Amino acid sequence: MISSDDRTALLEEISIHPPMRLLFGPGPSQVHPRVYQALAQPVVGHLDAYFFEISSNIQRLLRTVFGTKNELTFVISATGSGGMETAISNFVLPGMKVVSFANGFFCDRMSEMARRQGAELVRFEKPWGEVFGDQEAAEFIRLEKPKVVMYVQAETSAGAFQRGDAICKAAHEVGALVIADCVTSLGAMPVEVDKTGIDIAYSCTQKGLSCPPGLSPITVSPRAAEWLQARPTPNRSWYFDLKLIADYLTISHRYHHTASATMFYALHEGLTLIEEEGLQNRWDRHHQAHLEFVRTLEAMGLEMLVAPEHRIWNLNTPKVPQGVDDAKVRTTLLKEHGIEIAGGFGPLAGKIFRIGLMGPLATTEHVHDFADCFAAALRGAGYKR
Repeated sequence: MISSDDRTALLEEISIHPPMRLLFGPGPSQVHPRVYQALAQPVVGHLDAYFFEISSNIQRLLRTVFGTKNELTFVISATGSGGMETAISNFVLPGMKVVSFANGFFCDRMSEMARRQGAELVRFEKPWGEVFGDQEAAEFIRLEKPKVVMYVQAETSAGAFQRGDAICKAAHEVGALVIADCVTSLGAMPVEVDKTGIDIAYSCTQKGLSCPPGLSPITVSPRAAEWLQARPTPNRSWYFDLKLIADYLTISHRYHHTASATMFYALHEGLTLIEEEGLQNRWDRHHQAHLEFVRTLEAMGLEMLVAPEHRIWNLNTPKVPQGVDDAKVRTTLLKEHGIEIAGGFGPLAGKIFRIGLMGPLATTEHVHDFADCFAAALRGAGYKR
């Protein structure tokens, strides 16, 4: 037997000590202390009655933040990319014509997943940071007459928010289903699945919901659920088969996979915090923080990549000033202030910063504190203003 003193020494030897960070990047976002407390609660089994009680509450709370009455609303045990794979693998068949509105990295990822399902992919492309107008989007859909339409509501790689009303309306006119990536918007901006007409929407836990990464909320409209039930062949992916997952979480509770009770606790607490604050209040808080952020940075002489009416509130993309090394700015923020932000990649590499204002950090006070550190880091990297 290990003595008490030896056990204590062993625990001290193997314990970890992560640095404290202020997560102002595009994700993961800052986690609320109550969510951390939820993570520390005792584990129950994935078939325990208490687990399904928590899961049921999550489904109810998710319907509110998604803006939907969809019965088929729950979480996938995977990150946001797993939610993307779930949506596409369940509703895209080989040879099926799929339209993808492509204006960023995650639109490209959706396209690649659709290709791997054997889809006949047609892309409407725009430069990263731009969005699609209602008329041009509708005309493209009516011209192509696809079976599935895909778009990213909040494109994390560029900071652009794509409104989907016209896309969904035109898609439904030609009998197509609409898949929308709501990974960055859910919990911080209006997603409004039912009002917009989205058929399948997925997200993640580590951005607007301010929880650790590891789960992917998903919701499926009645018309999409009807299509799924009539699907002529099984999903090629067993793990991401929505029929099997729905049966496990909402119907028979028969074993499908070993879901993490602690991750469900964390999401439950994160969604409870949103319910307590009020969804509209939460949206307003993120919007006001965004507006204050833009005002503050423009006063510093910086420019934003995306036009004002198309900006994501909780993910801001100011341009890197000419002559400034963005990597040096980011390194200074991390080393001197414990602040994490991200740079651009792909065609925007070295051209933008990606700065998140999510959850606990979406306040005027945090905006000003960040701006002071950011200004000092910019000066250290050669910014003369």
